[in-house]
Amino acid sequence: MNRSFFYVPLISFMVLVVIFLFEFDRIIDGEGPTKLESVLVGQTVPEFRLEDLAEPGKLYDQSIFKGKPLLLNVWATWCPTCYSEHTFLNTLAVDGVKIIGLNYKDERLKAMNWLNSLGNPYLITLFDGNGMLGLDLGVYGAPETFMIDANGIIRYRHVGDVNDQNWNSTLKPMYEKLLAETAS
Repeated sequence: MNRSFFYVPLISFMVLVVIFLFEFDRIIDGEGPTKLESVLVGQTVPEFRLEDLAEPGKLYDQSIFKGKPLLLNVWATWCPTCYSEHTFLNTLAVDGVKIIGLNYKDERLKAMNWLNSLGNPYLITLFDGNGMLGLDLGVYGAPETFMIDANGIIRYRHVGDVNDQNWNSTLKPMYEKLLAETAS
């Protein structure tokens, strides 16, 4: 039997360990799964025409993202993390944070029932039943949240739930800076 064959599995295992440790280090440093780079950061929200969730036939386009900084929150009723995030979004809305919802690949009736029973933190809720705007935004799944400035330019993308920790450490300072820039 060839002795070098014995080392192939060992070397393969060691390579996998090194890759795992590198990725784990990236997660610890905040560059892991909640920090996905987006080619759209620094660009305007893609063009779209979508219906309002509660009012079929009422259409919106990208002009709703102009005038004031806001968050675009991608959510769905099939998403358990969206459920846990929802209470915090309601708190942000009460505190005056402007949020537009993008109901992503969902059923309209389920989504309307969700907002009626859990509260509605959104100024506007766009219905993206086929997921095309989500696709244009590069959405991997829900929840994802985009920070958008008063000119409709995407400034940041957050993957995963918005919670007290990431709001206060990352998102809130960005949001407040955008508000200050708009007031100047």
